[in-house]
Amino acid sequence: MRKKIAVIGGGFGGLAAAVRLATKGHEVELFEKRDKLGGRGYVYEINGFKFDGGPTVITAPFLFDDIFKAAGKRQEDYFTLKALHPFYRIFNHEGRSFDYNDDSKFIHDQIDRWSPEDIEGYERFIGTTKAIFQKGFIELADKPFLKFSDMVKIAPDLIALQSYKTVYSYVSQFVHNDFLRRVFSFHPLLVGGNPFKTTSIYALIHYLERQWGVHYAMGGTGSIVQGLGRLFVELGGTVRLNAEVEEITVSQRRVTGVRLKDGSSSPADIVVSNGDVAATYRDLIPASLRRKYTDGKLERMKYSMSLFVIYFGTKKRYTESSLAHHNIILGERYKELLTDVFDRKHLADDFSLYLHMPTITDPSMAPPGCEAFYVLSPVPHLGSGIDWKKTARPYRDKIMKFLEDHYLPDLQANIIAEHTIDPIHFKDTLNSYLGAAFSFQPLFTQSAWFRPHNRSEEFDNLYFVGAGTHPGAGLPGVLSSAKIAEDLIGPA
Repeated sequence: MRKKIAVIGGGFGGLAAAVRLATKGHEVELFEKRDKLGGRGYVYEINGFKFDGGPTVITAPFLFDDIFKAAGKRQEDYFTLKALHPFYRIFNHEGRSFDYNDDSKFIHDQIDRWSPEDIEGYERFIGTTKAIFQKGFIELADKPFLKFSDMVKIAPDLIALQSYKTVYSYVSQFVHNDFLRRVFSFHPLLVGGNPFKTTSIYALIHYLERQWGVHYAMGGTGSIVQGLGRLFVELGGTVRLNAEVEEITVSQRRVTGVRLKDGSSSPADIVVSNGDVAATYRDLIPASLRRKYTDGKLERMKYSMSLFVIYFGTKKRYTESSLAHHNIILGERYKELLTDVFDRKHLADDFSLYLHMPTITDPSMAPPGCEAFYVLSPVPHLGSGIDWKKTARPYRDKIMKFLEDHYLPDLQANIIAEHTIDPIHFKDTLNSYLGAAFSFQPLFTQSAWFRPHNRSEEFDNLYFVGAGTHPGAGLPGVLSSAKIAEDLIGPA
């Protein structure tokens, strides 16, 4: 039967689910709190610059192809992806860099500059991650874990793949140079995890990048959002912007629709939430109606770090700099800094940064002769008690001075556009519990069956997509969660 489906949130998970369900013949209405679609992929337009709010690292592009093919369309008619080389440029605290892409000889040459004896170890590492990738991504990423028996079935495989180890300890078995261990273990940070705590299953991200490359969407990640939004409307879907959901209405074990902040209601046979899972339960459903995901249980779960992000545009180009499109600038401290962020929840004096420079690939993101950037620093979530109203400006100044001193000469004199977001933005604007940027940490005890399920354990017709459900954060995970929701709901 054709169902009326309400989708909460227009991020990548909500958009992908809405398109997939509309393709299946359902009547789908998408509710987005903000003035345009995108969620974390919102686009800020300032003084002629376009800044992608994030995410900016596009991997596994076939997941987008699948969405458009299912609708009888071609992805390339909606947006253009460009393969990047190198994937990343990773700097140590002294400014020495390491590039990597999908070419083994190129990577071997890079390793040779740092630690020739680790070339053989790296090849053994990448060889073993193929099996992890096959099991963790190809076989399990788009399969729901609704029963404990689903977890029991794969337990022997997970043990054989050493999933009880962390990403950092797994890499360290093969690679001995300290900097190269950092280079090949940072990937959990892309999905909100600490490499020293995240299960080694996430070592598959490195293999995934080698398999399908790292891409950039011309016109910015926002062009993908626009393409998915256009496809959804073409399929007969309805988008309601500036439409914040205040409550998911419930009758016994079923949800019945949504009520908006303006007081209006929309009945639905099924609700799919792309909102933060913890915030969906805590803020949209009364505590008295929840048996498993009580406020207490949600408070006890481990949440990802938050982010401090500065979007800035300059009136000069920095094409002669040492920078690439994606840059990771690692501080001198690695484990200690991550302990400060994740465990001590302390804002350290030092930092490690991700610096995005899209205009090196796509000058259309800035006015002629200008450069667009954003710089991101992992910071503790709001459980830290940090007062960002007082802290944000000094922290911003420290980061910008560092960039000016080491990578972007005369930076601050050339800035003509700027916007900053901090953990308060993630809490108040993106409705993320504690301002966590990636929902629950990807710990073994918060993965697969242990993670909030794609179909709610509380209500039979409430579904989740996005970072907080299986398989987790990052574009491949979020898009895979939309496929799971489609499969569970079925065709009209």
